[in-house]
Amino acid sequence: MPEFMIPRLAEVTPVQRHYLAFIDALNAAGFEGELNPDYANRTVLATDNSIYQVLPQAVIYPRHAADLQRLTRLTAQSDWQDIVISPRGGGTGTNGQSLTDGIVVDLSRHMNRILEINAEEGWARVEGGVVKDQLNAALKPHGLFFAPELSTSNRATIGGMINTDASGQGSVLYGKTRDHVLELNTVLLDGELLSSGPVSDVDLDHLKRSPGLTGAIHRTVDDIYERRREDIEARFPPLNRCLTGYDLAHIRDDDGRFNLNNILCGSEGTLGFIAEAKLNVLRIPKTSALVNVRYDSFETSLRDAQTLMEAEPTSIETVDSRVLGLAKGDIVWNSVSEYFPTAEGEVVEGINLVEYTADTEEDLRAGVKRLTDRLDAVAGQPGKCNGYSVAWGDRAVKQIWGMRKKAVGLLGNAQDEARPVPFVEDTAVPPENLADFIMDFRAVLDREGLTYGMFGHVDAGVLHVRPALDMKDPEQIRTVRRVTDEVVKLTQHYGGLLWGEHGKGVRSEFAPEFFGDLYPELQAIKKAFDPHNQLNPGKIATTEPSIPLLAIDAVKTRGDYDRTIPVDSWQHQSEGMYCNGNGACFNYDPFDAMCPSWKGTRERKHSPKGRASLMREWIRVLGEQGHDTRTLAQAEQRRVPVLHWFPRAWNTWRRERGQYDFSNEVYESMAGCLACKSCSGSCPIKVDVPEFRAKFLHLYYGRYLRPLKDYFIGLLEFIIPVLARRPFKWVYNALLGFKPIEAFLRRIAGMVDSPRIHRRQLSAIMRQRNIEWADANMLQGLREAERKRSVVIVQDAFTSFFDTDTVGDILACLQELGFRVWVMPYRANGKPLHVHGFLKSFTWVARRRQKDFAALAASGIHLVGIDPSMTLAYRGEYKKHLDGDVAPVLLLQEFLALHKDRLADHKTALAGGDVRLLGHCTEKTNAAASMKDWETIFEALGLSLTQEAVGCCGMAGTYGHETRNVQTSATIYDLSWREKIDTLPVEQLVATGYSCRSQVKRMQGVELKHPLQYVLERIKPA
Repeated sequence: MPEFMIPRLAEVTPVQRHYLAFIDALNAAGFEGELNPDYANRTVLATDNSIYQVLPQAVIYPRHAADLQRLTRLTAQSDWQDIVISPRGGGTGTNGQSLTDGIVVDLSRHMNRILEINAEEGWARVEGGVVKDQLNAALKPHGLFFAPELSTSNRATIGGMINTDASGQGSVLYGKTRDHVLELNTVLLDGELLSSGPVSDVDLDHLKRSPGLTGAIHRTVDDIYERRREDIEARFPPLNRCLTGYDLAHIRDDDGRFNLNNILCGSEGTLGFIAEAKLNVLRIPKTSALVNVRYDSFETSLRDAQTLMEAEPTSIETVDSRVLGLAKGDIVWNSVSEYFPTAEGEVVEGINLVEYTADTEEDLRAGVKRLTDRLDAVAGQPGKCNGYSVAWGDRAVKQIWGMRKKAVGLLGNAQDEARPVPFVEDTAVPPENLADFIMDFRAVLDREGLTYGMFGHVDAGVLHVRPALDMKDPEQIRTVRRVTDEVVKLTQHYGGLLWGEHGKGVRSEFAPEFFGDLYPELQAIKKAFDPHNQLNPGKIATTEPSIPLLAIDAVKTRGDYDRTIPVDSWQHQSEGMYCNGNGACFNYDPFDAMCPSWKGTRERKHSPKGRASLMREWIRVLGEQGHDTRTLAQAEQRRVPVLHWFPRAWNTWRRERGQYDFSNEVYESMAGCLACKSCSGSCPIKVDVPEFRAKFLHLYYGRYLRPLKDYFIGLLEFIIPVLARRPFKWVYNALLGFKPIEAFLRRIAGMVDSPRIHRRQLSAIMRQRNIEWADANMLQGLREAERKRSVVIVQDAFTSFFDTDTVGDILACLQELGFRVWVMPYRANGKPLHVHGFLKSFTWVARRRQKDFAALAASGIHLVGIDPSMTLAYRGEYKKHLDGDVAPVLLLQEFLALHKDRLADHKTALAGGDVRLLGHCTEKTNAAASMKDWETIFEALGLSLTQEAVGCCGMAGTYGHETRNVQTSATIYDLSWREKIDTLPVEQLVATGYSCRSQVKRMQGVELKHPLQYVLERIKPA
């Protein structure tokens, strides 16, 4: 058997040995966080949201500011002054700001505490790793928020915002991050903690006399101000998005006080580590509205924006038709489609989103009227809008801004190899020049034959432009240089900045040209803070004229590495290859379903981005060894596992004794996935971790022995009908409660709390209800009227055998609602096989099930599943592994929503009631439109249903029952579900997922109903 999974490890280089020695020294110095020189952590943090890829020597996670001081004091010692260290927050930068070939210092994992909120004085004090939305969630009860708004607000850290001086939607009103920073605590490279903020001249004189770096920094910056103030005033254009980083134009605030924060904000981690910040926070406007203005050309929308500004809105954002079209194909469109009506034949090439906020409804409506009166007067005229709609209220406005925020990721979701990428996408020009600038910009891209998408902040003169390139193509990589050079000239011509919002990073090469004879002053600042050029070197400024800055074509891109991946491997594992690093999976919100394993561990390798990065590297290494995963997978399909037991046992024995194999690091990441499929629904690029994970496991277990639990889980669907018979059921249930068996299952089989087979059998319930088994011939023979009121329930192992009463109640409810119910004879679904990488067996099962479905579906009667996860496998996993169409199996709510009129006939037969739905994560993210169907169904029945925001429950099939996952499963549950069960009336709570209901019972001893069980209870006795 080929050794295809063991990378040929090169001999450790002197540089690597030096960094490993530094890690050992840091550990010996008492560093209390995590030190990770392993290849997996390094690979995951080798990319950000840019086109670049740089492998660090290690990744470390400081636990507190004291750890940062230990780190910097060590680097200041003569033995370690060549060690490079770079801060990292959310990793959402589009210009490689946090990428380094030294040590990544990730502050987001531990240094993420909100330390203090002073609502009365209007400020908050936080650690650098706090996420913006996390802070705003804590501020909301006080009626406060932290501005400005970012598209990445659910994963961008405060430290990262400060380091890039971030701004976004609403910056004309709210300014940039710097405008809201009151004080900073920065760990300097001599280990000192520098507190900075506005200071008087007396205090400045004292600081200039301080020892160490503190004194040198203050002396240097003040000297620059005194010597060059006139040159500085003459150099920088008066833009809303003014200079970021080493901001010479704002060494002193408007009141004349010296303020080092204006140098630190936007410095991209090149001057120190932002450990803590005191921030100004603002009152939340009490009400808001969004006017969505439609245009027949994008140029018209840009030119009209200046006129719209005369109506004094809070902000104006724009999106082009490409972004809008991508949004329509995404899960996000379900929440906003009603706000974008179009007349028949109307062409929409651009949209301006005009926001108004106010503290009173009267002021809000007056503001909106200022705009709509203008729009009504000119609608349809040449160069004006086609029409508009108004979304009133915070909920509607947030939904639309959510769509706009997702535009960044959506642009990467193209269908071919050329994908929109960031490299010249945050230029800023005076708003009055924006339309002309963009038209010239588009001409540059058109000459190159590039497609592109555009969106941004027209009120601030910033538009994000992302040309589509196949970065695996060397010629298209060269396009980056040609386009960038032309855009630099255009920006200068129109009096703007190349770095209007997203920072310099690898594009720092243009700093000397922009700063001119002031650039040496930036170098002086860098040297004062960082004498040995150790902090994120090569960006913004260097310490010496002889040291070059990074250049856009001198840093390796992801495409450079992707080009070496075999085409067959790329196509075979395509579900993970197109991740663009936008980081949507790092979503902070515990009430959002996206990636529970990331939320439960806070380890980036346990995220879709992390797993996609590891998969790309894994197949790249295999390619270097002459292997492609498609060929290996085909060979594994033909192999008989039992005949290869010995080599797999031998490899497993070597693994347990420390034999290195990068595959094992990849496996640890993949094994932590819950296979909830939230990524495949919520990721704007549609990265599908469960799919490429299953393919990986299929190959991995061709080399190593499987754990016993995998066989137990994979076989359970097939043996459960036998185990459910008497007396096997009683024996099975009794054994699960026997302490020695429990211990064996926990320690050897790797399973805990295995569910008991239900005391009742579904066949007995069916006999009581006069429900027949579905037979294709019998269904074909039904009269048309009978077929119209019929439904075939497709069983799954979990509900039929472990939650039988729930299935019985659902069947009874359907009958009471006038449907003739049939039940398809039990067949294994196969999803557990897919989850654990038994792809050969899964494909066999899927083919057999599809034949069964096709026979029944020929009658025209709907097939309907009960459990969301198992049902959605038919349109997800089945579709990907079978050729041709797959017979549709509907979710319960999808079926019932087709029969609203029939349901309405029963409205008077039901007692009223209100319920709160705790949705299943797979259902919410992979069949998002169906969640509204529950509201439609309950409304038709005269009942009220409200959807409660919850993330994943932490069970996800058998994940929560696996010994290795027990703690993480509980952590995930506690993030959002426990609070709901504790604070809401349990009798009003319903859940669609079997996993969710069993997890609630397991964690809190509470039994939740299925929505149709609640409906059944409300049906009045005849």
